[in-house]
Amino acid sequence: MSDPYKILGVSPDATDEEIKKAYRALAVKYHPDNYVDNPLADLAEERMKEINEAYEQIQKERASGGQRYSGSRSSGGSYSGSYNPAFAEVRQNINNGNMADAEQILNSTPSEKRNAEWNFLMGCVLLRKGNYFDAQKYVNTACYMDPGNMEYKNMQNQMRGHAGYQGSPYAGGADSCDLCDICSMYMCLNCLCGRRGAC
Repeated sequence: MSDPYKILGVSPDATDEEIKKAYRALAVKYHPDNYVDNPLADLAEERMKEINEAYEQIQKERASGGQRYSGSRSSGGSYSGSYNPAFAEVRQNINNGNMADAEQILNSTPSEKRNAEWNFLMGCVLLRKGNYFDAQKYVNTACYMDPGNMEYKNMQNQMRGHAGYQGSPYAGGADSCDLCDICSMYMCLNCLCGRRGAC
């Protein structure tokens, strides 16, 4: 793989937060949901894979002590971020539609590492599985734990507004539907069946 820092467009001296911000921006830009029925879909999918691999590689390097940066060290010289490298794999599974694998990784995360990002990702998994109520609880918890995170806040606002949840790369895809749409469809069908008496 080429230099993962170049792929994300950041310096090797970038802080953990700068890298995360760059990754999220690229993930939103190249997410496959943005290229449905688009001739560039294959290229976007390949680019998304490259971005995920670069991000995961950087996180593994930093978690194993192979940090190539200086901006995120504490006074003791150790890495001060709380990032869990498994979350990059969870995001990749969500992007690829592997909700079972994503949920398994999240469920196996020790309780002391279930931070704001864990809650956000669990909310995304549940939303993609159609469990809107519990998904909203997890996203709300993520926003409470990290109120300055715009990714979490945007998802929360979209869920409150029932806007199709398309703003996040981890929200529902093109096949997502709103509970109200389903109820309306059944009411219409019931009316049609009642008039014809044939259902």
